Amino acid sequence: MSAQSSFYVTTPIYYVNDEPHIGHAYTTVLADVISRFHRLSGQETFFLTGTDEHGQKVLTAARARGVDPQEHCDEMVQRFQRLWERLEIRNDDFIRTTEERHERVVLDFVRRIDAAGDIYDATYEGWYCIPDERFWTEKDLLAGGNCPLCERPTTKLTERNYFFRMSRYQDWLIEHIRSNPEFLQPESRRNEILGFLRKPLGDLCITRPKSRLGWGVPFPLDEEYVIYVWLDALVNYYSAVVDRKRPDGSPWWPADLHLIGKDILTTHAVYWPTMLKSAGLPIPRTILAHGWWLVEETKMSKSLGNVVKPISMADRYGHDAFRYFLMRDMVLGQDAGFSEESLVGRINSDLANDLGNCLNRVERMIDKHCARTVPEPGASGAEEQELERIGRRTAEAVPALIGELKLHAAIEETLQMVRATNRYLEVKAPWKAVKEGGTAAVASTLWFSTEAIRLAASLLSPVMPAKCGEALHRLGVLEDPAELVSRPLRADQIGWGLLEPGTEIRPGAPLFPRIEQT
Repeated sequence: MSAQSSFYVTTPIYYVNDEPHIGHAYTTVLADVISRFHRLSGQETFFLTGTDEHGQKVLTAARARGVDPQEHCDEMVQRFQRLWERLEIRNDDFIRTTEERHERVVLDFVRRIDAAGDIYDATYEGWYCIPDERFWTEKDLLAGGNCPLCERPTTKLTERNYFFRMSRYQDWLIEHIRSNPEFLQPESRRNEILGFLRKPLGDLCITRPKSRLGWGVPFPLDEEYVIYVWLDALVNYYSAVVDRKRPDGSPWWPADLHLIGKDILTTHAVYWPTMLKSAGLPIPRTILAHGWWLVEETKMSKSLGNVVKPISMADRYGHDAFRYFLMRDMVLGQDAGFSEESLVGRINSDLANDLGNCLNRVERMIDKHCARTVPEPGASGAEEQELERIGRRTAEAVPALIGELKLHAAIEETLQMVRATNRYLEVKAPWKAVKEGGTAAVASTLWFSTEAIRLAASLLSPVMPAKCGEALHRLGVLEDPAELVSRPLRADQIGWGLLEPGTEIRPGAPLFPRIEQT
């Protein structure tokens, strides 16, 4: 994990008209888990999410409902806010592009670009996609004149607008990407953008006439126009922190990590850095574009009726278990398949059979044979030394893997330690040893296995804060089982050998009941 003292992570701001789906949930849970890991490591962390609330589609939807656009946004935004609360998301700020604090910064941002000589007006003719609010050239279109992004029909428009000289920064952007491999991740996305930049980069239309679209931030150079929604939206990452300082007194900008879906890679990897360069501002350190969740190898869409609603999955199978599945089953940068069968299978194998079973085993033994008190370990044998070696290695490997954004590997590393602990219990068989009078050996077995479970729950706490908080409460580590939902463990609570003999445990029902598949 980074040695810097602070860390700023963002999700995309979500389109306010959308109904939250598994893609939204994945990116936001991912940001939450990463921010929790950084906090656990002792870093001051700032986590931003929010909603994109301007543009033609918002205006059209509001008119269809017969309400004011702002009223429409005020109602729609609650769907995202409620979902993040239910999924235990603990963002530091939620920005809306209709807020005055954002619009003020957008106006200043446009003036900065203009002062650099990078805004001009011209008459433009192109094919316009209303759903995506983007112009396309003839060569960009799919067969039948459809939009290359959403595959819906486009409309030919001729109108005067203002443009950003994006082409001026093409060579600079190529050099920056080549010189900073961490800027675009994974490597496949980096190569995708470098391939895109082999062709001449055009200039970007950054306004829409009020006569056609009045719902947007007013363009400060001409009152007859509003600012193009993508310019407006991208500035959110900067506007949310423009007045904030890091603990060392430096600005929070630039962001350390933008998390996005691969479908908005070009806007973030080309539009955004060139705009920032023109405005004289630093660009984000890393942009990571993750893959899509597929259902039967097909991207989710409303038209196909295969959209996965995260709250129904979380309510049915548990919010922490759902978070665990999202983090465990997608390799960052690659697509992943979703099915309820795979979700239930992951819960039963990793959480019920491995983690939950191990916790229940040591709880029952300590409850029954040690008066609910963690025993003092005796001398370590070969098996104890091996489990300690695995525990120490895991405590070092997990933060390093998180720093490399390999969350699935960090989780698997932790589960390997849990499985090693279950194997250790099978070999030592304390339930047999206690009958044979091996009190000292049983004490060592129970301390070592309980310490391994304590460490596993601590390392998994950013992924499953509520359930791991409950596990640590039952092991006597935390007084309040809900503590980890709102704040992380400290860095000095992660490591091997921290379990105090004499700690009173609080046995309970299975942490992850096995789910019977029908």
